[in-house]
This record gives sequence, structure tokens and C-alpha cells, in this order.
Amino acid sequence: MDEDFNAAPEEGPETEGELRRGWTTGACATAATKAALTALLTGEFPDPVAIRLPNGEEPAFALAFQTLGEVYASAGIVKDAGDDPDVTHGVTVIATVRPLGENEGIRFAAGQGVGTVTKAGLPIAVGEPAINPIPREMMCEVVEALCAEHAVTTDVEIRIAIPGGEAIAEKTWNPRLGILGGLSILGTTGIVKPFSCASWIHSIHRGIDVARAEGLTHLLGATGSTSEAAGKAFHDLPDGALLDMGDFAGGLLKYLRAHPVERLTIAGGFAKLAKLAQGALDLHSSRSQVDNAFLADRAEEAGFSPAGREAILAANTAMEVLEIVRAEGVDLPAAIAARARQTALDTLRGAPIEVDVLVIDRAGAILVHAS
Repeated sequence: MDEDFNAAPEEGPETEGELRRGWTTGACATAATKAALTALLTGEFPDPVAIRLPNGEEPAFALAFQTLGEVYASAGIVKDAGDDPDVTHGVTVIATVRPLGENEGIRFAAGQGVGTVTKAGLPIAVGEPAINPIPREMMCEVVEALCAEHAVTTDVEIRIAIPGGEAIAEKTWNPRLGILGGLSILGTTGIVKPFSCASWIHSIHRGIDVARAEGLTHLLGATGSTSEAAGKAFHDLPDGALLDMGDFAGGLLKYLRAHPVERLTIAGGFAKLAKLAQGALDLHSSRSQVDNAFLADRAEEAGFSPAGREAILAANTAMEVLEIVRAEGVDLPAAIAARARQTALDTLRGAPIEVDVLVIDRAGAILVHAS
């Protein structure tokens, strides 16, 4: 690796308002593959190297790494995720291409820092490198076009590596999904949209797929680690049943609507589940807010004195509201859990899934179980 290892794409993504788009690991892997194969066929690396995305855009990437051997070529590109808080921002995606025997076709391999699939239920077969279908298609198109241009067969191995990827993968869902040894090469469009959190929602979906393939019938979607631990212990669930829902209740519920299991438990803190009770499906603080008037209405329905309504409306946080209502011995979490459960059922639209809700306090204690 040379001194240009940390170079960024020469042409950055266009802006969306004030936020800059980025490129997926799949786009970077495709560009690196094109550069490496071009060098293998011609002796020269294109720099920058341009690729065509599924939507027709043609971004160009500067090379951060290049090596040409007698029977192989390697090229690397630093991933620029734009303004998205992507854990893979800044990693170098390296493609190494080498020829194979006649009629072996295009073969993918996992290099350093790229995971291998070990569980059924993912869109890639067990034993294969964790390179998703669309990035595979993009790389295959590049290989086919270049090989046709130079009148050679498409019998090549593409080995994708991400140095340091194994450590980064520990911060992702990959170990739980059965993707071992590193990161996945992802992307359906080649573009990372800032704060779309597409990778997180994608991981929720893949978690459901893997759980179903393993025959699990009861899944847990939790807003955080404390809620997950409490829900797991309460229902004695295996790790494979745990879905890191985070703020994406809608992403979880809508996918389960089309891919049902027998039972779903939703576990979260009072404030997050209050938003779900209000009907919000994205629970992030920037995209939904707790409505104190809603809480006041639910508290009064549960027996709270109307005289205390103004105190609820003036409260700064949901936890402050909870303390105000608790002082009168009113069980507001039960009302919130029931409403949150109803939002979940409404979103599932009749899918044959039993739903229960656990409201968890900050210490991990269960405040209420609605089933």
C-alpha cells in the first residue's frame, strides 16, 4: 500500500440539499475490479476509473492502491460515504483479479476483512463470500464488457478485501447473521443516501430471513441493548431471535408483514414506545417527537387527575411526565404499551403474527408487558 492509501474518489457524489451522497462498498468494489482487470489486460491502470451505476450515472473514482503482477492485478478505492454516518466510511476496498482455467467462469472470493456466509436465509449461499447480488451483477457486467472488448474469455477470479474489515464487522450485525470474518459488500443502487440508514434496515430484513431459515418462530425487536437484554431474558430467546430494531419500527414491521413469524415481541424504553404509541414508525429524535398532549390524554384515561394536565404539558421529557403520573399511582406505561401494540398490529395489517410489547426502564427492569 502506498502513500495514497487514504485518497478519496476524484469525483465526489452530488449533494442532496446540504448533505452529500456517498458510494456503497459495492460501487467501490466494482470500480476496483474494473481498474484491476483493465491493468491485467492492458498493463495500465485507469485512474480515475469510471463505472456505470444501475441508474445510469457514471461516477469516477481515484485509485488509492494498485499492484500489477505477472498473473494478477490489484486495485483499491477508499470508500466515501458522503455525509452518512456509515461505519465503513474511509475503508479501502481492494479487488484482486486473476485468470482461471477455461470454462470456470467468474468466481468471487473473500479476501482479508470480507466475511463468509455461514447461515442459510441470506441472498448468498452458505460458504460464499458476503458479496450481495447487485454488486456481483455490477462486477460481472464490468468483466464481461472488458473481456469482450479484448477478445478473451470471462474466466476470472475476483477477490475482494477490506483491510481492517474484520474488526469493523464486530460493530455490525454480521456476526449475528452468520457472516463471519469481516464485512459485507452491499448496495443496490451504488449510492449511499445520507441518513437513509438503508444498511441498518437491510440488516433488520436479513436478520428476519436468517431467523426464519433457522426455524425460529418468536422474534424480538428492541430499540437498544438494555431493552434487548431484558426482552431476551424475559422470553428466554436465543441470540438468533434478536433483531436490532433501533428506531426503525416501520422497517421491521413492514418486512414482517410480508415475511411473517408466529410471534413478535417489541421491547423499548418509555419514550421510544410512546412515539410508537402515537403512530410513529421512525422513532429517531430528529424524525418524531413525544407529544405531551397525547401523554396527558392517556394519563387521564388511566385515572390521572385532570388538574395535573398542565404539569404534563410543561414537562421537558417523557421521563418527567412518567414521574409526574407515577406520583398519583397511575400506570401510564400500561396505556402506552397497549397503544404501541395496536400501532404494530395496524402496521402488520392482519398478518398472522402475535404481538406483545415490553416497556423497559433505564436500569433494564420491565415496567409493563402488554400481550
